[in-house]
Amino acid sequence: MTVKYETVVNGIGSMVDEIKSENMLILFGEGAPMELADFSLSINVNSIEETFNVGDTLILNGEKYKITAIGEAVEKNLTQLGHITLNFNGMTEAELPGTLYLEPKDIIDIKNHMSIKVEG
Repeated sequence: MTVKYETVVNGIGSMVDEIKSENMLILFGEGAPMELADFSLSINVNSIEETFNVGDTLILNGEKYKITAIGEAVEKNLTQLGHITLNFNGMTEAELPGTLYLEPKDIIDIKNHMSIKVEG
C-alpha cells in the first residue's frame, strides 16, 4: 500500500457529534471560518502525494473505510484548505465537488491527535 495522504486531527469542534450522527465528518485546516469550525475536525494542511482513486482506503486511526466516489474538488480543497467532507453513505457517484464518499460503516470515536490517511 502506498500512502497518498496523511494528516493529524488538531482539534474537534463542539458540534462534530451532530455531523457525525448524519454519517459525515468535515475536515478543515487551521483558520476555518468560525461558523464552520464548530462542525469541523481541525487538521494539518498537507499535500497529496498521489491522486485518489475509487477503491482506495481512508484510514481513521487504524479503522479502514473504502472510498466509493470522489468529488472533483476534493484533492484541490484538501491541499489548499484542508477542507473536505467525508460522507459515509456509500454513494458511487459524487454529488458534491468537495466530498469524499466512503463505504457505509460506523464512524469510529473521534479523538484529538488521531491520524487520517488515504492509501492506495
